[in-house]
Amino acid sequence: MAKRKEHTIISASTGQELKPGESAVPQAQTTHTIQQAAPVGNARTLRIVAVILWVAAIVMEVLAAWQIIRAANLNSAGIAVPSSARLIIIGLIVLDAVCVIIGAQLWKKANHIAPASEANPTRFWLWNNMGVIAACVALVPLIILMLVNKDLDKKTKVVCTIVAVIALLVSGLLGYEFNPISQEEMTAQVEAIADANIEQVYWTPHGHVYHTHEDCQALNQTETLTAGSVEEAIAANRTRLCFFCAKQDNITGVATETPEE
Repeated sequence: MAKRKEHTIISASTGQELKPGESAVPQAQTTHTIQQAAPVGNARTLRIVAVILWVAAIVMEVLAAWQIIRAANLNSAGIAVPSSARLIIIGLIVLDAVCVIIGAQLWKKANHIAPASEANPTRFWLWNNMGVIAACVALVPLIILMLVNKDLDKKTKVVCTIVAVIALLVSGLLGYEFNPISQEEMTAQVEAIADANIEQVYWTPHGHVYHTHEDCQALNQTETLTAGSVEEAIAANRTRLCFFCAKQDNITGVATETPEE
């Protein structure tokens, strides 16, 4: 039988190391009443900031488009496009992508705090793909503009298009929600953990699952764990219950996943 791994447990709410036997969940939360769960962030504020950043990305897009048209006009007039013009276009594209990416991370964080309901499939899909949509809106028009503009010199077109395509791929990948969770799924998980009389859950610095047992076989290679409520675990993008823990606690009816840790 494998020797039990000794872990350092960090509280999700305070960031402080817990003493042996100490709970990361305040006593007020151990009643298992869902409405009494501690807040894990302000989803509305995160979404507002995300939208502001996406608006800023569109502003960068407009400025970049203006610079592209300006470079095309210079080339059509027989004037060599200065390298500084290309650097400005590249810089605006990069800033565009940065705003999109940061906005997408904030939006995804908000989705894990206050998930959309699956009752409205269209809204659920939109809410979980806003990062990708924002990337397309902020970058695809620039790529099209450069490709169809016959007056743009070849060097500017090739270099700036490559940068824009890379920016689109990176921002789209980082904006995609790989672990979407619905309002119904979150409620089911909170209720299932409460019904099992489990006061706190654990998760590792990486991965997408949370555990109900510190001595879970999947945690034998991990030194440090974070402990907190189910809501805090989901807010930290741990949206699935460990398969082994679910089996040990006989928890059914919720999404589980075999951990990679």
